[in-house]
Amino acid sequence: MKTTMLAILSTLVGIVSASVGEGAVKSVVLVHGSFADGSDWRSVADILKHDGYTVQVVQEPLTGLEADVAATRLVIDRAGPCVLVGHSWGGMIVTEAGAHPNVRSLVYVNAFQPEVGETAGGLQAKTPPASNNVVSVGGGFVQEKPGSFPADFAADVPTPLAHFMAISQAPITADSFSAKTTVAAWSQKPSYAVVSQGDRMINPDLERFMAGRAKSQTIELRGSHAIFLSHPKEIAALIEKAAKAAN
Repeated sequence: MKTTMLAILSTLVGIVSASVGEGAVKSVVLVHGSFADGSDWRSVADILKHDGYTVQVVQEPLTGLEADVAATRLVIDRAGPCVLVGHSWGGMIVTEAGAHPNVRSLVYVNAFQPEVGETAGGLQAKTPPASNNVVSVGGGFVQEKPGSFPADFAADVPTPLAHFMAISQAPITADSFSAKTTVAAWSQKPSYAVVSQGDRMINPDLERFMAGRAKSQTIELRGSHAIFLSHPKEIAALIEKAAKAAN
């Protein structure tokens, strides 16, 4: 009888352990910001994959908040339990898409972290950034001036790469910045934030305000708006911290 009970208990422990393992957050979804694309996440993605995480990168169209959120939800659908990470404009997207049941925690990297009803443009106006070099490229789209891009967006990135990013940047529709969020996922789920002290695209003081309001666990780094390229190890470490805490 004793042997039988031990066998049953052993089986139950195995089942529970398997369930915990299956529920572990080992998936990360990365969302890029405006004037950029998903390939900018490569260094961070490589570290995460090396550490055993499944990584998916959203290539949102940058044609408006609703369309960008829809593209992100499609990736989250197949990601399973995940950490959702947004850079810059991507913060608007993950704040909305982060309500998805598969999302366990959120990470904001130099990102907008809006409350319900706020817009990216309104947040920028509240605490303006150092840079004001966004220009129209026609068709309702805007981009950062290529000549000012290296200094404003990627000052601590190797010069050849910064110049290539400038000429390959992805424009975004101007009216994206007036789109209001309808949900603030950070009010429902754990959140983490990165503030770059040298960010010229979003004012670091605004990033601090938003992260503080959301009670996000926050780290500050010396670097530009493209902090994921200059400090990929630190960014990956914070994402992994968010994943482990969500297990």
